[in-house]
Amino acid sequence: MAKDDKPKTEETPQEAASVGNGAVPSLNVLAQYIKDLSFENPNAPRSLQPREKAPDINININVNATPLSDTDFEVELKLEATAGEGADAMFNVELTYGGVFRLQNIPEEAKGPAILIECPRMLFPFARQIVADSTRNGGFPPLMIDPIDFAALYQQRIAEEQVKAQVKTDAN
Repeated sequence: MAKDDKPKTEETPQEAASVGNGAVPSLNVLAQYIKDLSFENPNAPRSLQPREKAPDINININVNATPLSDTDFEVELKLEATAGEGADAMFNVELTYGGVFRLQNIPEEAKGPAILIECPRMLFPFARQIVADSTRNGGFPPLMIDPIDFAALYQQRIAEEQVKAQVKTDAN
């Protein structure tokens, strides 16, 4: 090693990320909360009786985001689950679980995926637990929703928006 050469040190991940504009990208959770929760057991106590076969369970998931400022966003994860139908309805649970997130130093092209993939991914385990507790407290086995691929939901949403834009263009 020459006299003027300084020993090389390894870059930390934060140093590597901040090389571009000098600022480290960050995504922070400022708050998490239940915005709306509803559990219905319309046919109780009959719905709690033993059954010969498992009920049909339908689960719908939706993600919405609202900007609160240049850096802060409210993200809502909406989960709706129903078991049974009509006279055989066992339960209906609806949850809107929200969070406020701060995005700093994230490139504009990465904000959409951060807001609609990463933020709901952070909210999901908490929302899943609330749904499981609600169904258990309603007299049923806890409904454990399988993990969700928020990246696939995001890509589906983008594809739907592109189709709508194409239809609009074709109509003109």
